[in-house]
Amino acid sequence: MTYEHCTLCPRQCGVDRTAQQLGFCRCPDTALVAKTMLHHWEEPALAGKGGSGAIFFGGCTLGCKFCQNSAISHQPYGTPMDSIALRQEMEKLLSQGAENIDLVTPTQFLPTLLPALEEALPVPVIYNCGGYERPEVIRALSGKIDIYLPDMKYADNALAHRLSGVSDYFEVASAAIQEMVRQVGAVQWDGDKLVKGVLIRHLILPGQVENSLKVLDWIGQTFAPGQVLVSLMRQYTPIGTLGAPFDRPITEEEYQAVLSWMYLNELEGFTQDANAADTAFIPDF
Repeated sequence: MTYEHCTLCPRQCGVDRTAQQLGFCRCPDTALVAKTMLHHWEEPALAGKGGSGAIFFGGCTLGCKFCQNSAISHQPYGTPMDSIALRQEMEKLLSQGAENIDLVTPTQFLPTLLPALEEALPVPVIYNCGGYERPEVIRALSGKIDIYLPDMKYADNALAHRLSGVSDYFEVASAAIQEMVRQVGAVQWDGDKLVKGVLIRHLILPGQVENSLKVLDWIGQTFAPGQVLVSLMRQYTPIGTLGAPFDRPITEEEYQAVLSWMYLNELEGFTQDANAADTAFIPDF
């Protein structure tokens, strides 16, 4: 797993990033860290009292048009760090009371990240990603990740192409998430803290209830009750110049329709209040 002939993400650009060639993510051959913080707005089972020790990486392999972190995800933004510096950032977050180490959008920097995880940390390590991952790459993370926190954004590939520029999102993400579950197993708890397992996030998009229902159907049909957790998110906030219906938050009716479907599928996990759709919850980068 190297930066030469880069195939870290499903786009498989094949560029040599060590020779300053740029692929889709336009990222260099070293990690870019946009922000580190104690993140208190993750799901309660992750944030706990101390907060998640979030490391936000710059750039992204997906580039969703509605991304709330577009200030850092739509460009190669951040402070360059090698493996040693990354490890030091993790240890600094632990000294501040972090409940875990939360790696946010890290795939494009795995050759730098993996050595930083070689020595086990005393808290769970979270792989926080958009779901659009190569199963082969996920397999290379075996033994280093305790909690996978992927999105499952789309069951509708036409919608995925429109908003994220990929026409194979569902097939790729579903295979990747199944590999995550195979790797870490069913969810495990220590009291009210999640310490191992897969927590699948799904953001409801305005006017796209059918997409959400199909995502929940897939989760319910693929995994046994209680094997994975679901975080049903209503925090969609209009950003940029997307036209209707993406220029508005989701409605209460849309949320309730999807929430009811989650329960019909006997899925366990987390929900959000309506006030989650607020730019105040977007970290200041």
